[in-house]
Amino acid sequence: MERDTNAEQVLAGEASSSHPKRQRLSSLVEEEEAEGGENVGEVTVTVAGDDEVTTTEVRSGMLLDLDLLDCPVCCHALTNPIFQCDNGHIACSDCCTNMRNKCPSCTLPIGIHRSRIMERVVEATMVTCPNAKHGCTDKFSYGKELAHEKECSFARCYCPASDCNYAGLCKDLYRHYHANHRSRDGFCETFTCGFNADAWIHISDKILVLQEGREGPLVAVQCFEEEQGVYVTVNCIAPRAPGVSEFSYQLSYSSYEGQTMSFGSDEMDRIQKVSFQTPEKDFMCVPHYFMAERESLKMKICIRRRGKE
Repeated sequence: MERDTNAEQVLAGEASSSHPKRQRLSSLVEEEEAEGGENVGEVTVTVAGDDEVTTTEVRSGMLLDLDLLDCPVCCHALTNPIFQCDNGHIACSDCCTNMRNKCPSCTLPIGIHRSRIMERVVEATMVTCPNAKHGCTDKFSYGKELAHEKECSFARCYCPASDCNYAGLCKDLYRHYHANHRSRDGFCETFTCGFNADAWIHISDKILVLQEGREGPLVAVQCFEEEQGVYVTVNCIAPRAPGVSEFSYQLSYSSYEGQTMSFGSDEMDRIQKVSFQTPEKDFMCVPHYFMAERESLKMKICIRRRGKE
């Protein structure tokens, strides 16, 4: 009974010893910075107890093929829970359900027994943000970096000007656009937060880009001619990072007869690259009869910065 009690204490990390004990915690780390064969990622943590000092050394290694951590069925990153059949084949939870709990490799039942070791390996495998080369220093368990990438402030944004392939951080893009894409008279279409601005766009041009002052955020006003009328969308070219280019807007259009229609949003969508695919939501539809066969839309737009006005 005493031996069993000691074993339980060891497993719980409560056993005492007069000598420092080295615990090996296996951790797989993707390290691009490793040079000269150094033991990158080694960390020593000293925990002071009542009568002892325990030193824990966390070791790291390198996993060369991250595809090994993808589900072999759907090829997406494995996330907990991970299941295995009696032959050791693994699959993610969604695939187990979609395959009706039948292993696609050997047809044995799968979806009952967890693959605890694979769950630990996936959790311990740390990868850098895909935007690390642009300055992001965050690291995540494998697979979780994809969700972060959509909201990373270092995500690249693409120039909305036609025939321009520039891409960079949003602030760099704003400077680039102001310096390289002014109109023939040397001016850019601009807006000032809290004030109405003209948004005149020829339907065949499909896009009007507004810039806040000099080198400020870019807002793309796009139109799409459809059977029901002309769809109009408003998007800010910026990553979805908290606090970055967060705007609301109100868009209005008046017919020759003096009829007015408007559309707005308390939160303007943010996109990294303009798309010319017909939108499925968040657009204002101007019916053809409302336009009286005009080839351009002369609208008014008021853009406000969220939380400040």
